[in-house]
Amino acid sequence: MSVGGERAEHAAEGADEPGWDVDPENDSAAVVAALGHQLKLWREAAGLRPAEFGAAIGYGENLIYKVESGKRIPRPEFLDKADEALGAGGKIAAMKKDIAEARYPKKVRDLAKLEAQAVELGAYGNHNLHGLLQTEEYAQALFEMRRPAYSQDHVERLVAARMARQSIFDRSPAPAFTFVQEEITLRRPIGGRMVLRKQLERLLEVGQLRNVEIQVMPTDLEDHAGMGGRIQVLKFSDGSVVGRSDDQSTSGLVSDPKEIRILELRYGIIRAQALTPRESLAFIEKVRGDT
Repeated sequence: MSVGGERAEHAAEGADEPGWDVDPENDSAAVVAALGHQLKLWREAAGLRPAEFGAAIGYGENLIYKVESGKRIPRPEFLDKADEALGAGGKIAAMKKDIAEARYPKKVRDLAKLEAQAVELGAYGNHNLHGLLQTEEYAQALFEMRRPAYSQDHVERLVAARMARQSIFDRSPAPAFTFVQEEITLRRPIGGRMVLRKQLERLLEVGQLRNVEIQVMPTDLEDHAGMGGRIQVLKFSDGSVVGRSDDQSTSGLVSDPKEIRILELRYGIIRAQALTPRESLAFIEKVRGDT
């Protein structure tokens, strides 16, 4: 089928699925509204009605109305097609970065920005695998089992945000990563056995990277410094450090030198108690074989 034929078929179905609903509590709602206003001005300047514009780019009229009214966050390909159809010369497509950030909750955006600036990242997890290590299927299963349940739109948004954060592995120069995972996080079949198997294969793949060390904390260990829960420590090129843990009094990040020293001490002991990176990859391989 030709591109034009695909677009016509898409529009004929009243395609209204691509994109995410705008969360009115999201601080980026104004960015989405501004995009919608600009898009409408471009469309009207081109002399196109919403239905005609939708047919030209392969989307339903209803979606055009939602995007222009700031109620729907369009996907990147929507903006690319709109830019081409309206002859915007890249001005509409240039909004993709701002709109991409608007798709995600503020706390996720803030975390992603910190991770993107970090030169070192260390994390201990005792409940599930760290977000930077998760496959898309594993992440989706995690979000779908939340109670009270998230809407499907919110699940899609959170999964997309989690996957986008993993671009940190492609940075150059690459940050140094250390992850310590409880043995149970490798065995709990979140999403089913096949999802778990694919997730274990992902761990083995990431664990081979020269800037990544993954360690496993065996369940039968008697002495364990991680009983306080999860820990994450991020270090930056200017020497500053931020961290967080489950047992601190606040749920946000801390930067107080005294608290950071405690987190680093605890994390260092946890790493010393866990299996070495080489032993851990062999352990993960064995668990994968048993799955």
